[in-house]
Parts: sequence; structure tokens; C-alpha cells
Amino acid sequence: MINLDLIKRALAEDLEGGEDVTSTSTISAESKSTADFTARKAGVLAGIDMVKATLEEVGLTDISIKKRDGEAIKAGEVLLTVTGNTRAILLAERTALNFLGHLSGIASLTAQWVAEVSGTQCKVRDTRKTTPGYRQLEKYAVRMGGGTNHRMSLADAALIKDNHIAAAGGVSQAFTAVRKAFPAAPIEIEVDNFDQLREVLPLKPDLILLDNMSPVQCKEAVAVVAGATKLEASGGIAIENARAYAETGVDYIAIGALTHSAPVLDIGLDLRAE
Repeated sequence: MINLDLIKRALAEDLEGGEDVTSTSTISAESKSTADFTARKAGVLAGIDMVKATLEEVGLTDISIKKRDGEAIKAGEVLLTVTGNTRAILLAERTALNFLGHLSGIASLTAQWVAEVSGTQCKVRDTRKTTPGYRQLEKYAVRMGGGTNHRMSLADAALIKDNHIAAAGGVSQAFTAVRKAFPAAPIEIEVDNFDQLREVLPLKPDLILLDNMSPVQCKEAVAVVAGATKLEASGGIAIENARAYAETGVDYIAIGALTHSAPVLDIGLDLRAE
């Protein structure tokens, strides 16, 4: 996946309308080099096409991709090699690494969560807690890590949360209002107690979000729903208890941390010695 607008803005931000004073001073305009993007830590790769597009944006074309998005990578592995103007390589370096480290960090963290719930029917799903302007890329990185995307925008589906319920005057009122205004829209509704759960079940929502319920409560909710709709657990879930939630029988666990708290995967750029 490529977002050329983000690449252009990132490069412009780095130059601030001027020039790279360090490279211009220390490297001749004709200098050529070969450089490797190399993993410093193991993880899952995401963003390699953003790297290629960044290099191309500064005029580099001799590019060889060694590893593809979604692949597991080891420390020391070369991910991409570029040959061309040295100043151009160094101009693109930080922008390319920012994209690659950030997206690979999301993919790597997602893969850890997915591994925790392996063998269950539960899927790991992201949220809209994304960096402004980066949603498409960050949700793509979640998929590369084996996760599942929730809605991309507010227009994709209805998610009736506690504030909507309060504003509408109750669970049933909120649900009925959405169904009337958007008859074809998928509807997910948040409940935080069993009274609300039983109230909304006859309305036949597409999915019910169990907010801040314990694994014991989620297991009870699964029994109450008895397959009538899908269930998603959210709130209070850490990677240490992810399997406990997954084994309750819920269909999804919603993890905002996949995009808002993923550590950057350590990846570097190394110019080869002449």
C-alpha cells in the first residue's frame, strides 16, 4: 500500500523549503552508493512499498525488494537494497525509515496478539484509534500482522456506544433510530451490563460489543446470546489475558493498542563500504 501524498509531505517537512546542508557539504553531487535497509530486530514487515515509493520520489530507480509485507523478518536481514545518488539516498532515509519502522511495529505487535489467541475462533480487531492521516496505512499494517480491520470510517457501519445511548434515551431508542435512518447499515451496539444485552437481543443487531466485561462475564454473555449474533469484547484486555477472553467464545477482541501503542520496529539504513 502506498500513500504518495504522505510521502511528499514528509519529504517537504524534512527540507522545510531549503536543502540538506549536511549532505550538500560533505557529499559530491555526483557521488553514487549502494545502501541496504536492514532489520535490527525480528518482527513482521509492513511498509516496504512505501519505502520504494519514497526512494522513487527523490529520483532513485535501482531498487531491489528482498522481503515482502506480511513476512516474518529476522535481525540482520536485508529488506531492500537501493543504488543511486548518495545525497538522494540520505534525503529519503529518515522518511522511509519512519514509515517502515512504524508500520512494521504495528504488524509485529498485531502478530503477537494473533499468536496469543491462535487455536480459538476469536479474531484480533483494530479500532479507529489511529494516527490522523495514517488510517489506511495503519489498518493495512494490522492486516499484514494477521489482524482484522474494524470499520474504516464512521460511514461504513453504525457503532452505537454509551454516549449515543445516553443522547437517544436508551438502547432500544438508539437502535431503532439508526435502523430507521439507515436501513441497510450494519449495526453494532455497545452494552455494559446484562440488562442492556437482553434488551438489545430481540432487535437483532449484527454485532454486540461487550464493554469492560471480565472473561467470566463474556463467557456468560456468549451463553445468553447462544449464537444469535456475533460478540466483540473491548476494554480491560491486555496481551496477558487475551487468551482468556478468546476462550470465552467471543468472535472478536478489539485492541486499540495495535495502532496507538505499537513500538517502532528497529530498522536501519547502511551504506555499503566502497
